[in-house]
Amino acid sequence: MNALTALLPIPTIIRARTIIIASAVLLSVLYASGATASGDAGAAASHGPIQTLLWMAFILLCALLGRLVEKIGQPSVLGELLMGVAIGNLGLLGIHTFEPIRSDVFIEFLAQIGVIILLFQVGLESNLASMRKVGVRAFAVATVGVVVPFFLGTWVVGPWLLPLESLNAHLFLGAALTATSVGITARVFKDLGKLHLPEAQIVLGAAVIDDVLGLIILAVVSALVTLGSVGAGTIAAIVLKALAFLVGSILIGTYTAPYIGRLFSRIHTGAGAKLTLAIVFALFYSALAGLIGLAPIIGAFSAGLILDPVHFRSFKKPKPAEELEEYATHLNGNDRQHMEEAAAHYTEKHIEDLLQPIGYFIVPIFFVFTGIGVRLETLFSPTILGIALAVTLVAFIGKYASSLVAGKGLNKKVIGFGMAPRGEVGLIFASMGMSLGVLSESLFSIIVIMVILTTLITPPILAHYLKK
Repeated sequence: MNALTALLPIPTIIRARTIIIASAVLLSVLYASGATASGDAGAAASHGPIQTLLWMAFILLCALLGRLVEKIGQPSVLGELLMGVAIGNLGLLGIHTFEPIRSDVFIEFLAQIGVIILLFQVGLESNLASMRKVGVRAFAVATVGVVVPFFLGTWVVGPWLLPLESLNAHLFLGAALTATSVGITARVFKDLGKLHLPEAQIVLGAAVIDDVLGLIILAVVSALVTLGSVGAGTIAAIVLKALAFLVGSILIGTYTAPYIGRLFSRIHTGAGAKLTLAIVFALFYSALAGLIGLAPIIGAFSAGLILDPVHFRSFKKPKPAEELEEYATHLNGNDRQHMEEAAAHYTEKHIEDLLQPIGYFIVPIFFVFTGIGVRLETLFSPTILGIALAVTLVAFIGKYASSLVAGKGLNKKVIGFGMAPRGEVGLIFASMGMSLGVLSESLFSIIVIMVILTTLITPPILAHYLKK
């Protein structure tokens, strides 16, 4: 040990020990997971929940190791995505232990809850007043960020690079290019503490509007493929449904939230009741958005925007310092421990603070699971890879063009690259095209590669410009 400390500084040894111990724990979970997964069919059927618990432990440990990228100044979401990509592609090395994770419905459900909680947190840390200030610019950014990529994909890149594909296939390529993964961008802003910036508010507002516009395009294109033609009435109904949800839910929620808070505060006024009520809002709005054909994350973000501390004013409030001191003295003299307990008991906790531990647990599952879904074997065809790189370049250009209408005095690079990642939204578009039989395997692979590259490249670039 003395010889080792003579060669290496103490902090380096401590970090090395930490990584070795973490790797040992990770390998232990890996061994247990492999042992369970390799059992006979009857054992696998009877130990399904146990297997899922092991997958959860493994994914969370991987997410923890992924935070090593913070040592080189990168946001933790990048490490979580990369760890997921590594796990999901171990089959290329002959290791198929983790293949069942892809089809584990419980892990997939937890991943969806994770992104809902993330967007709810982002909505809570934003507010309607700030969003209104950038509303016009956010709408302009979203509109350009949808129109330009859709035009380039459908009538430029599609016919030029994929002339043998049908018009419907080109339409789906254009639709996939319109997507923006607000979850990935929001996580980068949150990790770096930059959610308060006007650029962040514009990007988040534009990304939500972008999702609505993109889903409208997807619905129209899908109807066009299925029915052969789409009337103006169908398009108008889809648009009105989306707008009615966004405007109606925010107006109704803003009006009713104080009354709902006052009603439930009569049951209990503690932090637990406040947190439960907030999560109920998030889940209800997410489900409502899904029921009318929008992404649940849009509902979660809307719920976060609606809720403000004023809506929980009927819950427990902090007491003045002299009352706390009197309370602690009454308990047990001037005992400091009781004083701290009293302060903790009476001090108000905001929803953001209460939700933070839940976010630490559930949000990383979404990003690791997203990375696991990436198939690197799609990169093996030179022709497909070449076309995919061209499509990826167009994907970045189309979203960067949206920053040009954001207005003066803003960092256009932050806005342009903040809109770039396609993430799970792009994969949803591609999967829809495959299910309708519109996309060939090669075009599906091209879209998947574009999604992979925009998802993995954007976080470090965005972090670089945010730190400036």
